[in-house]
Amino acid sequence: MAGKFELTRTTDGKFRFNLKASNGQVILTSQSYESIAGAQNGIESVKKNAPADERYERKTAKDGSPYFTLTAANTQVIGQSQMYSSVETMENGIQSVKNHAPDATIDDQTAA
Repeated sequence: MAGKFELTRTTDGKFRFNLKASNGQVILTSQSYESIAGAQNGIESVKKNAPADERYERKTAKDGSPYFTLTAANTQVIGQSQMYSSVETMENGIQSVKNHAPDATIDDQTAA
């Protein structure tokens, strides 16, 4: 089952999206974009780059929690995960992005 991108407006008027798995859990969060078009381009970039393992940068937070970022071909970060409790659960998160992003629908909540 495919996930979905939830496209929202932030309190400061910018745009952001979350990729949610089919169970509703957020698996990737974007940066803030100045325009809705920028956010939509970001979604397309996630869809395009998600299947490629080399686009994932596995990282460790200051508190030791593993997390990952997804980068575009130009090395720009296009999404970041939550913090995970282990490397294994982080790898499961990466696999979830690979599985859900390419066919995910877009739920545009910016007009709400």
